[in-house]
Parts: sequence; structure tokens; C-alpha cells
Amino acid sequence: MKTAAQRLLALDILRGITIAGMIMVNNPGSWGSIYAPLKHAAWNGLTPTDLVFPFFMFIMGISTYISLRKYHFEFSRPAAWKIIKRTMVIFAIGLGIAWFSLFCRTWNTLSGEDVSFWSRLGQSAWTFDRIRILGVMQRLALCYCATALIALTVKHKRIPYLIAVLLVGYWFVLLFGNGFEYNETNLLSFVDRTVLGLKHVYKDNGIEPEGLLSTIPAIAHVLIGFCCGKLLLEVQDIREKMLRLFLIGTVLSFSGFLLSYGCPINKKIWSPTFVLATCGLASAFLALLIRFIDVKPSESSGIWRFKAPLRGLRVFFESFGINPLFMYVAGAVFSILLGNIRFHYGEGMMSLHAYAYNEVLRPLLGEYLGSLAFAVLFVSLVWALGYVLYKKKIYIKI
Repeated sequence: MKTAAQRLLALDILRGITIAGMIMVNNPGSWGSIYAPLKHAAWNGLTPTDLVFPFFMFIMGISTYISLRKYHFEFSRPAAWKIIKRTMVIFAIGLGIAWFSLFCRTWNTLSGEDVSFWSRLGQSAWTFDRIRILGVMQRLALCYCATALIALTVKHKRIPYLIAVLLVGYWFVLLFGNGFEYNETNLLSFVDRTVLGLKHVYKDNGIEPEGLLSTIPAIAHVLIGFCCGKLLLEVQDIREKMLRLFLIGTVLSFSGFLLSYGCPINKKIWSPTFVLATCGLASAFLALLIRFIDVKPSESSGIWRFKAPLRGLRVFFESFGINPLFMYVAGAVFSILLGNIRFHYGEGMMSLHAYAYNEVLRPLLGEYLGSLAFAVLFVSLVWALGYVLYKKKIYIKI
């Protein structure tokens, strides 16, 4: 049996699955040709794609518990400084990705205009008046910071009550703030546009999917992961860990789906039922992975030991899981470059992304299968980088 002090491989695998999934759904060959399971729900509802980001945040909560044990969950200046510094780095990287994307798009937009090189460079670089302030990395930073500081300053037995207060309080905000409307009358939209400015939010019917108010339930989301991490490491028996996760997953999933009749499951506003359902599914899925990866009847057996294809999947996802944020950032940078590096083709200009899909994959496989093939190949490209780091045992901390 593994002890509580030993690393659960299933955590790395699930983390890798979520990062690979996030990269894949963000990079189809064509946004107009995507299979339904690989699309986000238009508003209310839940698709497989809607699970990858919340699953990662759930795992981040577990990882936060593990990482803070060395401080004995006591507040100190070194601990607080490390948390704040990591938060600022992750947030800055998110802003950097947004700036780089805007820089490349502006540079290409000005290519057909009669402007000098330096003027073009200056206009492309100075885009801070319209840069999107929030995003995936920024949400991770804010939720990590809040969870870590709460873990060091609040007694852990009170955290479940804090989670309940955050979720119930946010539900009242949605209920009385027109929060379930998919338009600019939504209070969430009003707050984001007022505080951040219209030019600095995502353009989706006025809704910023990583907005300010929706960060409240997202913090509760990571705190649930933190509590699950506590329950995992309190016991040594691996089967007891698995059973606890499965029970928690069952209760949370059923609660989320049953309560959705009064509070719709909605990723874009990160509704309380979205938190419950996705945390529940993440917990149950982690229990399943532990069963097949970490629970082994003997040293000479186990599902991963004898089945080569499954061992290959383990290595594939573990390559993403050991350097998750770095791999996500690498995927974002590769995506921006493929979409903005252009060359003369025919009578105009074409990006590497457009050429690969329109001239190679779509003629060969068709619109939808070609779009999926592009996403899979893109994930494989990012994995190749991660595999090199995996083989060399290089861990890039962000």
C-alpha cells in the first residue's frame, strides 16, 4: 500500500488530462466546424468541454493543500510572500499572453497600411488601452491566492462553512442581480464593464466568463479541492482515499444536478451548481483513476504494468501533468504563432494555421474530422515539448 506521504500518480494524470483537454478545445482547425462534445455550452448546460477547466481548478485545490503542509498551515511572512509572488507571476503571464496575442493581431492588421516599421511596431506594442485584463491564468492566480491565504489564516474545520457562505451568497447575487440573463443587464456584466472597462472584457453578450463576481464561486471551487486534499492525506490506505473521493463525488454531483432546477448549471457565470457538479465529477473521476493507477494488487501486476497502450496514455498525460501551467502557456504561445505567422499564398496572405487546415487536413479528411485532426496534432506538438522535459525530469515551477 502507498502511504499518505507518497505521491498519487493519478493526480498527475488527471492534471495532464485537463491541460491536454484545455489545449485541444482551444485549438480546432476551424471554429465553425467543431463536434458538439468539443464545444462549450452556449449558456446553461454542461458539455465534456466545460469540465476540463473546473477539473484543473479542483486539482489545484488538492495541490495547494499538499504544498502548504510544509508551513504546517501557519501564517508567516515567508509563506505569504511566496503565495503573493506566485500569484503575481501567474497573473502577469496571463496578461502577457493576452498582450502577445493582441500584438500579433495588430501587427498583421497594419501590414496593409502605409505606416513605417517603427510606427507599426509602436502601435502593435502599445495595446494596453484595449487588452483583456482577466482570463484563465488570471483566474487561476486569484483563486490560488485566496485559497492559500484562507488555508493559512482560517481553521480548516471552518472552511466547509465558508464554502457554503460563498456559494449561497453568490446565488443570491445571481437571483437578485439578473444573473441568469445572457446579456448586458446581468449584474456580473455591469460590474465587469464598470470596474474593468468595456474595452478590457471578453466580448460575449457582455459576459466576461472569468469575471470579477464569478471569481467568488471559483474560490469556493478551489476550496472544495483543498478540503478533498485534506481528506485524502488524512488516511494512509489507498483504498480509503479512493472511497472518500467517490463518496464526496457522488454527493456533490447529485447535489449539483438536483439543485440545477432552481439554479442552472452555467460555466460562464460559474454558478453554484456548476461548482458542485463539476467538483463532484472531478472527485469521482479521480477516484476512478486511483483505482486503475495507484491501487495495485501486487508489485508484479496492475493495469498499467501489462497493457502497453494504457502505459502510453499514462506517459502522454503525465508529460502534461508534471508541468501543467508551463504546458498551457506553451500551447497558448504556439497557437498565437501558428495563427499569426503568415506567408504569401496565391493572391493573398495565409497563416500557418489556415494552411494546415484549409489546404491539407480539410481536403483530406473533411471539415469536421479535419478540424478535430488539427486539434489532435496541435496537442501532439505541445506534448513533444513536454515529453522532452518529462524524460529529462525537468520541472518548471510557475
